[in-house]
Amino acid sequence: MEFFRIKKDIPFMRHALIFNVISVLTFVAAVFFLAHKGLHLSIEFTGGTVMEITYPKPANIEGVRTKLGELGYTDMQVQSFGTAQDVLIRLPVQKNVNTAQVSERVMGALKAQDETVSLKRVEFVGPQVGEELTHDGLMAMGMLVIGVMIYLAIRFEWKYAVAAIFANLHDVVIILGFFAFFQWEFSLTVLAGILAVLGYSVNESVIVFDRVRETFRDRKHGKMAVADVMNHAITGTISRTLITHGSTQLMVLSMFFLGGPTLHYFALALTIGICFGIYSSVFVAAALAMWLGVKREDLIKPIKEKDEHDGAVV
Repeated sequence: MEFFRIKKDIPFMRHALIFNVISVLTFVAAVFFLAHKGLHLSIEFTGGTVMEITYPKPANIEGVRTKLGELGYTDMQVQSFGTAQDVLIRLPVQKNVNTAQVSERVMGALKAQDETVSLKRVEFVGPQVGEELTHDGLMAMGMLVIGVMIYLAIRFEWKYAVAAIFANLHDVVIILGFFAFFQWEFSLTVLAGILAVLGYSVNESVIVFDRVRETFRDRKHGKMAVADVMNHAITGTISRTLITHGSTQLMVLSMFFLGGPTLHYFALALTIGICFGIYSSVFVAAALAMWLGVKREDLIKPIKEKDEHDGAVV
């Protein structure tokens, strides 16, 4: 399915060096902000008080957030839990205040707003749990990267695997750089979004590399220069890219504008990842593969001519 077909190849690789310089500068800036400012971790990583409250009727989530904001909580998380009547509240650690004092203060404010609210459970999540989550998250990302490299090396060739991994890590680090620079809250939901972006970006790179392989095998275009092959392959996937990324972005924007605070940063991470995923697949992955010296023979093994003496009786 295509909305349009571009007959003349767009010379993407002509501008590859300029765009990769921009990528390197952006990547370095992201690493700088990560090292200098760090991520604004949610209480899932730093620890805090977890409260589960219930109402006899569907809860007013925004009303609960407003009331907690009046108490001075800025980094809290409020979301529905299981049913529309149940609400899960996560509050950050406060100095010189224990869990019982926090729950008493919060319930007092919520009962003043609605007397029907009741407390189902309250518990303290220590920073040790946060350290385990951080470790598990990094392990998940590392295993995903290793798995992707093995897959691409088997399906294509090691040069493609190296190019794709650099491009995909480029996307991940830039997303983290945005969160560090603006000090947006980094939660488990955002981490899930980043892992989704990594897989999404790999898929885009595989589509481009598949088209590159098809172009190398084509009798008409297979003998072109590598840069021209890249341009032809990328141009041939533009319509597909607009359809898939456009439809995905529409869904993500609906979560961003209508999903509320719970999905806000998740959708934001996906939005940044989708935009940079298109960019990196074209200007980073393809360009790196070209500079690593990928050629037709890497994908199409030359057929050995049969020796005329083969099979001769001595």
